[in-house]
Parts: sequence; structure tokens; C-alpha cells
Amino acid sequence: MKEKIEEIKRGTVTSPQGFVAGAVEAAIKFKGRLDLGILYSEAPALCAAVFTKNKVKAAPILVSMKSNGKGRARAVVVNSGCANACTGDKGLRDAADMAALTAKKLGIRADQVMVASTGVIGAILPADRIQAGIGKIELLRDGGHKLARAIMTTDTRPKEIAVRVMDDSGHYTIGGIAKGAGMIHPDMATLLSFLTTDARVEAAFLARALKAAVNDSFNMLTIDGDTSTNDMVSIMANGRADNETITSKNGRMFREALGRVCRYLAYSVAADGEGATRLIEVFVEGAKSRSQARKAARLIAASALVKSAVHGNDPNWGRVVAVLGRSGAVMDEGMLDVFLQGEQVMRRGSPLPFEKDKLSRRMKADVVTIKVCLNIGAGDAVAWGCDLSQEYVTINSEYTT
Repeated sequence: MKEKIEEIKRGTVTSPQGFVAGAVEAAIKFKGRLDLGILYSEAPALCAAVFTKNKVKAAPILVSMKSNGKGRARAVVVNSGCANACTGDKGLRDAADMAALTAKKLGIRADQVMVASTGVIGAILPADRIQAGIGKIELLRDGGHKLARAIMTTDTRPKEIAVRVMDDSGHYTIGGIAKGAGMIHPDMATLLSFLTTDARVEAAFLARALKAAVNDSFNMLTIDGDTSTNDMVSIMANGRADNETITSKNGRMFREALGRVCRYLAYSVAADGEGATRLIEVFVEGAKSRSQARKAARLIAASALVKSAVHGNDPNWGRVVAVLGRSGAVMDEGMLDVFLQGEQVMRRGSPLPFEKDKLSRRMKADVVTIKVCLNIGAGDAVAWGCDLSQEYVTINSEYTT
């Protein structure tokens, strides 16, 4: 069989067989917007997840971590507008109640429901509106589009994708949605993302594949250097597709497809960063190791000085080199090459002449690329970020007022 991965037009998290979703306007923070939703697998499903490494974990994260220990889930219930973080025992009860109400609605056990929340930290969930809203949610085959909008906070657009995979194991689909625009920094997932697949897959392999995909996508994403209390990425696999069980032995295409879905969502989050006018794509090549390349790429993408220079169309490549020098990556300045928007500005540690005004104009593009070649090894990585604008400051200076 010819191996193939193809993107599904208007694909979303309910594109795989056996998944439905829905969302309602529950007025959790604002009236007139979708802010509460459910994703449901009509068949029993395996579940793998990764969670924030922040030592301050929101109540829904604690509830979901406990449920995910069993490796199975049928549903996710999620709200925006209130993070239910730093809310003590009351918050834990509210998160558990969200799971119980969803389970009752669906006729499943509460420990089969993952819970997620996003929004303002320190605010108490409006339990009455949550309860009423869950009861009103209609689950539909194309409901993933509504769910993608319901999880948005300061996002300006939904992020969703699905791909169809054909390989030696058979045919199956992987879909996903994500939200994130601020409080984004690589330290697990840095956002909320829900993934689904109808593939038959081994549980241990699913967990490993998710972790690898997150490491190369969401963990290479940074907006503002802050890691949230509510970060979570999960995947449910319900086995509805007619394929041979995927394991590490025959899982190459599954890993590739899942990585593609996660990279698309991570890229979309970076492009929609709070106040962003440009996406920054940082390539590090020739590092001593892949881990060092990853660390250097993330630090460059996160640098406030680099982000400010990109916003001002300033080809100040010295800031890139300065960040690289403090990244911890093994380097020899005399071996270093640097490129901005494809133009080499440093070769083997020495500056190259370039037309500053011309390069500045090229930096007004929607995507600004930075490439650093250390030329001492085979490690490479790519990270994504966005510029730092006045709009970002405005959004975050007025977030609760």
C-alpha cells in the first residue's frame, strides 16, 4: 500500500470516526460567546495526556491527572473564562462536579471524564451556570468546530486540523484543536489541546507518541515566557478504524501524522500570539546535540530583545548571537553562521555586509525566519514565537479590568 498523509478540508477534532462534540454560551465570563463544551468518544477509548510542569496546578489539572492514571477516557469537558486555579478545596469540588455532571449526561463513569479550564486565575467557577450549560450541550459529528471556538480566550481565531492516514496498517484519522495566545512558554504543552484518533493503537505506544509529538511542537513554542497553571494536551484513541493495531514496530506513519497535527497547532498558536503582528521561526542547525539545539532555539524565540527587534523590523542580529551565547549550547564563535530572512549576516564568526534598509523591509513579512548554524555537530531544532508589540502590553495590563 502506498503510504500517504492528507489534510482533511475543514478537519477538526471530531473528524475521526466515533467522536462528537458540542458547546454552548454559559456566560462564564462574557455573555454571547461559546465558553463551555464537551468532546465525547462514542466507544471506549485509550487516553494519554501530558500536563503542566508548573508547581501551581489548577483544580481541573489535578482531577484530570488522577483520571488519566488509568489510561482510559471517554470525554473531555472544558470551559473558558475561568481557570479554576488557586481556588482551594472549592475549586477541586467544582472540577470534580464538572466531571460528574458530564458523566451523568453521557451515561459513563466520572473517572472517564477529563476536565480542563482556561481563563483568569483565582476566580471561582459559576457552578450554577456550568451545571445548566452542561445540560444544554448538544453533541454533533461536526461539533468540533464549535468546541474549538469555545476554548478560546484572547485567541483571535480557532485552531483545528485533521489528517487522514493510509499505511500498511490500514486507514485512520487524527484530529485536533488547540487554544493559546498568551501565558505561553515551552514547559510541557503551554496551552490546551485535545487530540483524537480512530486508530487501533497500543496504549504504551500512544503515550510515547504523544510525548514525542509534544516535545517537537508545543514544547518548541513560546509567546511570553510564562507557563500556565492549566496546560494540558490529551489524545483519545477509540479504535473505530479498520486498521491493524499500531505499535512501535509499525507506528512510523502514526508518529509522523501526529507530529504533523501538533506542529500545525503549535504554529497556529504562535501566529496568533497576543498582539502579534509577525510569526518568528527559529532554526538552529549544527549543534553538538539535538537537546542543545532545542534549548538554543527556544531561548532565541523567547528573547524579549529579539522579539522587539522583529516587531520594529530591525535586523539587529547581534541580539541573536548574544542569546545563543547564554543558552548553554556548546559553541565556537569562530564557527558561527547567522541568517535573517534567508540572508547571511554572519559567516564563521565575522559580520557580512548587507543593505540594512532592504533587509528591514523584508522583515515586514508575516513570517520572520532566523537561522543559526553552529557547525560543530548534527543537532538541529526549530522553535516558534512571535514579536512583542504594544498591543500585547495593552491586553495583559487590562486582562481583569
